[in-house]
Amino acid sequence: MRNLLKSNAIPVIAGLGALVLASTQAAAADKVTYGTNWLAQAEHGGFYQAVADGTYAKHGLDVTIVQGGPNAANGALLISGKIDFFMGSPQAEISAVEQGIPIVDVAAIFQKDPQVLIAHPDQGIEKFEDLAKLPTIFMGKDGYLTYFEWMKANFPGFKDEQYKPYNFSPAPFLADKQSAQQGYLTSEPYEIEKQAGMTPKVFLLADSGYSPYSTMITTQASLVETNPDLVQRFVDASIEGWYNYLYGDNAKANALIKTDNPEMTDGQIAYSIAKMKEYGILESGAALEKGIGCLTEEHYKKFFDDGVAMKLFKAETDYKKAFAAQFTCKGVGMALKK
Repeated sequence: MRNLLKSNAIPVIAGLGALVLASTQAAAADKVTYGTNWLAQAEHGGFYQAVADGTYAKHGLDVTIVQGGPNAANGALLISGKIDFFMGSPQAEISAVEQGIPIVDVAAIFQKDPQVLIAHPDQGIEKFEDLAKLPTIFMGKDGYLTYFEWMKANFPGFKDEQYKPYNFSPAPFLADKQSAQQGYLTSEPYEIEKQAGMTPKVFLLADSGYSPYSTMITTQASLVETNPDLVQRFVDASIEGWYNYLYGDNAKANALIKTDNPEMTDGQIAYSIAKMKEYGILESGAALEKGIGCLTEEHYKKFFDDGVAMKLFKAETDYKKAFAAQFTCKGVGMALKK
């Protein structure tokens, strides 16, 4: 009888041990906050996926996504230490170096910036250079001061007289067939198709040489120095989340996106995912062989040099302080691609 009790106790003790271990692991999960740059959308899907499917938890992380939006200040929250990671941009990080603000990019989720210019069909606009023939291009002020400078420097015919302010409505563009409009590859073309019933001409600036990364994982330089393991785990888990979002079951992630942003629709999400894949937004360049998120000095320098030519940055700026390239380009998550 004593031996029977002893043998029955073994699995009980083992089970209790497993419970204690699981409980300890859960308690030990590092709490991390990631601030996005806009309202929840498919363009943030990999991060939501890693929350929804337990990928962050598997890497010992308890992640909260802090949604961006028109009144959000997540970039400032990163600088002040109120959040741990932010969806930054190389332009902002290089500018931060010039201001003595110690923040760095540690992963480049989008190899291509999704910035596009949109034109009417059947107007003789067949390639990017043809946009110079149009009398009007509706752009926001930031676009006018950045990528339009790049356009004028690299293609003949673009001139300041074409610029008209973009008020975030397609109505002026739709009313003028001899015009173009700025947009985001995954957003404005979809809305124009819905509203006007026509498929516009879409020109991705990145495919004509505009070089910035986009949708970065950005953090304080001090975190890279003091806790590189935490940074690596967050980067790895986010990359895995992106592969699972693009090629696995993303239903739970999309549900979280729609919870944070109730105006988001299934149609918009499906369109965005399709366009990200079609244009190689995440998977192009070095990321094709080294994995989503791959950040290289060569690519970063190309944008810095372009930025100096556009007078965005000072030539003497130490742009290498804006990024830490040791966390990516390791093929993480590539086996998840189905």
